Amino acid sequence: MKSGDIVLENLLLRIEQYNPDADLKLLIKAYNYASSAHENQYRKSGEKYIIHPVEVAKILAELELDVDTIAAGLLHDVIEDTAITFEEIEREFNLDIAMLTDGVTKLGKLEYKSKEETQAENMRKMFLAMGKDIRVVLIKLADRLHNMRTLKHMSPEKAIEKSLETIEIYAPIANRLGISKVKLEMEDLALRYLDPEGYYDLVEKIARKKAERDEYIQKVISEIKIKLNDSSIYADITGRAKHFYSIYKKMKSQNKEFDEIFDLMAVRVLVESVKDCYASLGLVHTIWRPIPGRFKDYIAMPKPNMYQSLHTTVIGPDGEPLEIQIRTIDMHRTAEFGIAAHWKYKEGKINQESSDMESKLLWLRQMMEWQKEVSDPKEFMDSLKMDLFTTEVYVFTPKGEVIELPASSIPLDFAYKVHSDVGNRCVGAKINGKIVPMTYTLQNGDLIEILTSSNSNGPSRDWLNMVKSSHAKSKIRQWFKKERREENIQKGRELLEREAKRQGYSQSELLKHKYLSPIMKSLSLPNDEDFYAAIGYGGITLSQVMPKLKEKYDLENKDKDKDIKNKKAVEPEPAVPSKKPPAHDYKGVYVKGIDNLLMRFAKCCNPLPGDEIVGYVTKGRGVSIHRADCDNIDINTEAPSDKLIEVGWDQNYNNLKSFEVEILILANDRRGLFVDVSRVLADEKIQVNGINARNNKDGLVNMNTIIVVASKDQLKSVKNKIKRIEGVISVDRL
Repeated sequence: MKSGDIVLENLLLRIEQYNPDADLKLLIKAYNYASSAHENQYRKSGEKYIIHPVEVAKILAELELDVDTIAAGLLHDVIEDTAITFEEIEREFNLDIAMLTDGVTKLGKLEYKSKEETQAENMRKMFLAMGKDIRVVLIKLADRLHNMRTLKHMSPEKAIEKSLETIEIYAPIANRLGISKVKLEMEDLALRYLDPEGYYDLVEKIARKKAERDEYIQKVISEIKIKLNDSSIYADITGRAKHFYSIYKKMKSQNKEFDEIFDLMAVRVLVESVKDCYASLGLVHTIWRPIPGRFKDYIAMPKPNMYQSLHTTVIGPDGEPLEIQIRTIDMHRTAEFGIAAHWKYKEGKINQESSDMESKLLWLRQMMEWQKEVSDPKEFMDSLKMDLFTTEVYVFTPKGEVIELPASSIPLDFAYKVHSDVGNRCVGAKINGKIVPMTYTLQNGDLIEILTSSNSNGPSRDWLNMVKSSHAKSKIRQWFKKERREENIQKGRELLEREAKRQGYSQSELLKHKYLSPIMKSLSLPNDEDFYAAIGYGGITLSQVMPKLKEKYDLENKDKDKDIKNKKAVEPEPAVPSKKPPAHDYKGVYVKGIDNLLMRFAKCCNPLPGDEIVGYVTKGRGVSIHRADCDNIDINTEAPSDKLIEVGWDQNYNNLKSFEVEILILANDRRGLFVDVSRVLADEKIQVNGINARNNKDGLVNMNTIIVVASKDQLKSVKNKIKRIEGVISVDRL
């Protein structure tokens, strides 16, 4: 140890308190190594850089983590900010420390780097590292917490940016891991920069009434102690002030003034056993009257982050609402330290309590699963925030098992949570014995029965927009990837080729493997087929691919005066032919560069204005217009590719009302159903060309209805109105 390193001495003393057998020599070595690596580096505050790693290590020590984790905390910036490599860390220390250090390190410079893409990729790396070792995120949280403590040295813009990221990402991660100690401090620190006026106003108002509240809480504690002592229940009772951010959030969400918030304080009762928890609850309810609907039993039904406690709100002294929390000492430790409380130091190794730890980390495993399916950085970040922020709803299977889902989930989310096969074959649901629409929002305590059919065609692409859980979205995407892989590959290739042509590039030149390869690598797609399939099923968008593809191509060809560059520079083709409308315009479709061509709409898919369409040249019958995702056109594409031609909708389709389409209405059979459907169609002035209704073996009715609409948008409107009819489960276009 270097002389005068008081901060290190304090750190070692703290570690010895909870781990007398700790290898302090390893920590001293890590400190000296990091100190040397950061020798000429300074923080924005002017302090030596080594102060930051030491403070991170102190936070980890407060969570009572093992020596390897704290050593990695001391070293966490050396790979990113110095010339030291992973291999050197492994050689000097051990593989565990090297992997932890590398897991916290941000990604290197990205070739295609937007702010959102960088953030998404860094989050991906962190979650991948978390999947291997949860300690990675504990170091990252400690790193972020100390950065938040020193945020005053950053520019106002940077402080706001970091605070927003902390509120949206890091505090929810800490909450998911049950580390309330870190989560609450992060939120309060972030609020200081996101709304400084609101924060300091709140601080002043709370400080003004502190003495009055302290007196009130002491009175409450005395009354509870007397009651518990009379029943021979030993308890440690304390008052707990609510944190600034939770008060601030309550004021904003409920549109209340500070004086209207009564529960600024809560009383916490720590007892020795679960039996004492429930006994104490009963005794508290004999002192003050509980407020109906404000009791929560997180002991019988713990939160996903392992939190356990009894919560009750009573009408306390002076008629004010008072929240009381009752838990055991072990439960309190878990509430403060979360998952960190389940890591024990033993014989030089971290001993994970694996019997139930896997279920406690289920959300992380599921997050890892769906994040592999999402390539769009914005979608990834939106889904991540939703999964981290969302509250839960608890529902029951017919056998009485409790299933936890994100709030606002629908029956499909439940079906996929039970099993992917149940979700894929789902045709309806019963809630508390009654059939409900697929869009029904699940409520706490609902008993759910999923109706399935062996004749089901599988998920609809609309389901991706309906379900709320990332788990369900992942399973639906997997189904489309697996069941329609060839279709997706073909469709993806066609979409990319068409887009390249539309933007004035030669397909054969632009879509070469040397240009596609780095893009596939950045998206973690091993080969061309996976790449095209991902475009085909919607996992990757053309807007993600084309800018990068053009950038690679243009960079290599910038000095070459080729026809393809000239072609790119010319004015793009008009969407509508500028010449006199040809004879085929009565169809509302045009073929680029060809006039007076015989065309017909394919009956197999009945394309509508608004659908993506493709033309297929048929011998002696002109051009058949199909939807781009039509199964039959995929079969036909085994023929020469020159049979496919580019077509589009022209402005004249707005004057036509003769597009026939078939929809399938699945509903609970009841008297008056047919009348209600007919009334909706009549109100919408929809022509009906045929209805065929039949009961299926599940007690439901399938109603195949052929209607005439003007566009895809009108069809969507009609479907939505039919879905609102009582008993209707789903409405799908065939």
